[in-house]
Amino acid sequence: MKILSPIPNLMTLGNLACGCLGIIFLFEGKSEWVFYFVLVGAILDFGDGFAARLLKADSALGKELDSLADMVTFGVLPGLLMYDLIQTAGGETILSYGGLLIALFSALRLARFNIDTRQSENFIGLPTPANALIITSLPFWMRIGDYFPFEWDAAIVFLGISMVSAALLVSPLNLLGLKFTNLIWKDQWPRFSLLIASFILLVILGWYAIPLILIIYILISQLAFIKKGTN
Repeated sequence: MKILSPIPNLMTLGNLACGCLGIIFLFEGKSEWVFYFVLVGAILDFGDGFAARLLKADSALGKELDSLADMVTFGVLPGLLMYDLIQTAGGETILSYGGLLIALFSALRLARFNIDTRQSENFIGLPTPANALIITSLPFWMRIGDYFPFEWDAAIVFLGISMVSAALLVSPLNLLGLKFTNLIWKDQWPRFSLLIASFILLVILGWYAIPLILIIYILISQLAFIKKGTN
């Protein structure tokens, strides 16, 4: 197994590579590709922890590397994308710098997560991968601008999304961790429900379902914690 121990860190570096490639594609004006790099990065981010536990290759280096990779892929990249979206919608304006709130508060979220022992199984605040997937799905919704009578309206909407995103990242909101400890429905019904609902919505709506999945994730999490508190 020792020969396989570098695999988790290599997956983490793959996550980081996705973030770097996403930034390059964004600079080249291919904003819709950014979502796919974040999606692959999120899969690798989930997989590196699973691989580390399976191979018993957990390390302090891996933990630090994971946070650094997450900051690029799930913090800097969506922040730059939002900067670009606001600038495209509203022109050269100081409002576009509001998109960088996502990068700043992602850094704060990741730093808090590293020192918060309460988040070993569940999350407090919106996880950065989930937030990044939502933000980077916005280019698929660019047609929404057709419904605004003035171009500034779209820029203000994107700025508002940035502010809500930043607030959710550092909020005291309790959210379910997505790791299955077993496959028993009674124990894992919130996670199974989320997976089923997400699959149905993705089949029907495609990537347009991402914001709806976030809402369902928050609602199921709150229902699960309420039910747990009454038991």
